[in-house]
Amino acid sequence: VSKESFQIPPGVLIKTEKQVEGIRKSSQLTKEILDMVADRIHPGITTNTINEWVHEHTIKHGAIPAPLNYNGFPKSVCVSINNVICHGIPDETVLRDGDIVNVDVTTILDGYFGDAGRMFIIGNASEEAKRLVNVARECLYIGIDQVKPYQDLGEIGYAIEQHAVKNGFTVVRDYGGHGIGLKFHEEPHVHHYGSRKRGVVMQPGMVFTIEPMINQGRYETRLMADSWTAVTIDGKLSAQWEHTVLVTETGSEILTE
Repeated sequence: VSKESFQIPPGVLIKTEKQVEGIRKSSQLTKEILDMVADRIHPGITTNTINEWVHEHTIKHGAIPAPLNYNGFPKSVCVSINNVICHGIPDETVLRDGDIVNVDVTTILDGYFGDAGRMFIIGNASEEAKRLVNVARECLYIGIDQVKPYQDLGEIGYAIEQHAVKNGFTVVRDYGGHGIGLKFHEEPHVHHYGSRKRGVVMQPGMVFTIEPMINQGRYETRLMADSWTAVTIDGKLSAQWEHTVLVTETGSEILTE
């Protein structure tokens, strides 16, 4: 198929070189913040402490934490422990030996957004918990490997789900990746499961997140009373890694690496 025949889907923003540079800088600050958390995180601290670290580091570098007050979200970072899939709100919960924790950071620098998340294993986790964290990371990079210009976006989710299921895990369907850069959430939605043919073609200049949420048990989710915290329906563990990715003329660039 000739690349001229591809239409840009409605709402998808093809970024200019200037915009990509702005998103790259914001994404690099997001990476630095996660590196800082990696250096400091340990058993016995509260998730609020992580929130304070992220907030202070972001402000100190002239940036804004994107989650703070986003649709009413009360904190500057999402911290999701064990059976929490995503959007965990920092509070006085203490990190304990054996926990697995996702820290999801989104930074606004000079109006541009960069979004990434990492898993942290606190102390000595079970072998199965460690395997889940590792497979979730593999799923992220397998998804990124599918990012190529003029290829269907569905290849990402298809490849991720194949790998998760092969390892005995499931992929969350209620949440996915998303376009990003000029706003926190843009088109397109990036599915992490299902069909190879979603009808959206990746094109140079598209920027989106890939952030598969991989569950130990069932893929269904339940929303807590705070209207943010998503947990596994069966109480089993969930793990998620995330990068912001640019489609290039030859493949992809991970902006948050």
